[in-house]
Amino acid sequence: MTSEGEMAGSGDFPVTVDTAAGEVTLEEQPQRIVSLSPSATEILFAIGAGDQVVAADSFSTYPEEAPTTDLSGYEPNVEAIAGYEPDLVVISGDTGDLTASLGELDIPVIDNPAPTTIEAGWDGMAALGLATGHVDETADTIADLRQQVDDAFAGFDGAEGLRVYHELDDTYFSASSNSFIGDVYSQFGAVNIADEADADGTGYPQLTEEAIIEADPQLIVITDQVSYTAEDVAQRPGWSEISAVQNDNIVTVDADIASRWGPRLPQLVSTLAEAMSEVTVPAGR
Repeated sequence: MTSEGEMAGSGDFPVTVDTAAGEVTLEEQPQRIVSLSPSATEILFAIGAGDQVVAADSFSTYPEEAPTTDLSGYEPNVEAIAGYEPDLVVISGDTGDLTASLGELDIPVIDNPAPTTIEAGWDGMAALGLATGHVDETADTIADLRQQVDDAFAGFDGAEGLRVYHELDDTYFSASSNSFIGDVYSQFGAVNIADEADADGTGYPQLTEEAIIEADPQLIVITDQVSYTAEDVAQRPGWSEISAVQNDNIVTVDADIASRWGPRLPQLVSTLAEAMSEVTVPAGR
């Protein structure tokens, strides 16, 4: 069924989209979109713009119908991208000055980086809705996701003061409160042990083993894309002193859901709520 936003889509152009790199004006509704961001790919399909996506990068593995290619968002090949004759390219971070290179070919680019907060993420989603001609559908999608996220937060309020360490790899990079992942913990009232190391506000500081052990997290979260398990973490020298290890509170989450801003955010919030609810009961007694 076609919504009013879709019927009016091409007639609403030109539009000017406010992006991380400044304003971008699209004269007509794009029909050949190349997405070099897995997060953007998920969002484009969620807001009804999936049929306009002709190519997605190699990490865009969701949803199943995404036109995944060998294009890279980390080492973008201008010639390969241009070969798809895009009328819009969506990126997450301007690697290799890609925006300028594609601009020379009159190909507009929207930089839609990972948000630092949940609220900023809605704004980025709305920008893609405007750029693709799906304003109404995007507004409905955002409203639905907001409600799901709010319900997930409301469903659990026992994380106040809970010390959390969200590990990204075995060199101890973590997600602080200056990231959308960290914002989830913050809104639950948890204490993120990575915050002290994030003086520059990057959102993803590197910690030391000594700092982690001293901070004594009550919950450790790792992803399913690392080369080690929760059991391996528990066996690290000196980590037996950590509360999360002593109480078997090391949780593995889906890396795609935990690292990509997008329509699966409610699943991340629900997953972390469940993990934290299991910590507070046994560890508090």
